[in-house]
Amino acid sequence: MALHTISNNCLVVTVSDHGAELQSIKSSDGIEYLWQGDPEFWGRRSPILFPFVGAEVNDTYRFNGKEYHMPQHGFARDREFTFVEKEGSKISFVLESDDETREIYPFDFALTVEYSLFNNELHIKWTVENKTDGVMYYAIGAHPAFNLPETVEREDCLIMLDKMPHTLTTISGRYADEEVGVKNALHIQPNRMIHIEKDLFKNDALVFENGQVHSVALCDDGGDPFVEVTFDAPVVGIWSPYKEGCPFVCVEPWYGRCDHVGFDGDLSEKEWMNTLEVGESAVHQYMITIE
Repeated sequence: MALHTISNNCLVVTVSDHGAELQSIKSSDGIEYLWQGDPEFWGRRSPILFPFVGAEVNDTYRFNGKEYHMPQHGFARDREFTFVEKEGSKISFVLESDDETREIYPFDFALTVEYSLFNNELHIKWTVENKTDGVMYYAIGAHPAFNLPETVEREDCLIMLDKMPHTLTTISGRYADEEVGVKNALHIQPNRMIHIEKDLFKNDALVFENGQVHSVALCDDGGDPFVEVTFDAPVVGIWSPYKEGCPFVCVEPWYGRCDHVGFDGDLSEKEWMNTLEVGESAVHQYMITIE
């Protein structure tokens, strides 16, 4: 597993060829902001979710009358990407379809991942290209996990949203269930702060759909943000394992989402999927700011 590093006067960022996954985000004074993958809580750090986000019902989907089996969050996170280039404080990788991917995902594609630094900001850009002789359906998402301050318990930290959402999508098992009113589901303060209470993630992730939220900041016990994730994705998940003492929280911009409970339609009917015509490409991106 080869590692590659980019840096500037504010941040030092390390990325692996395996999954093109972030391995470290350190400030210039050596503070590590990215979770380091202790399997006691969660063995990953910042996997890229592609070509699906979340789980399919029974890990199975249908396309053009044929059944396929796909692991939760797709396969990109477990594949070796090809290093493309490093130029200054920018680095890029690519993953292309092959015989193995076509067995479970019948499309030809190229996924290019680019990381670039601008002062205290890490910009992440994904370019998805359709190389199939037909329409391509896909989802893509991020899953970065951020360390909480060592001197503060998780339950004393806060989550700050840029806007007050009206609905929350509940999760049943691994699948989306119903949209409920936020006032009935969460204790959100007027300043859009959410305390990370003990049972906040008891039913899995907090999921906000329909572009209700475009920025999520993690804050210490005094309400001061230490990391912020900004995005234009239509869906965002916020998650931490429901386990006492867990020292990290994930902020996950998604261009896609898990299946709805009981969904058994064609891939073309799945909610929040993206489409590309023959030869088309699309760019999706988000930004991590270290405060």
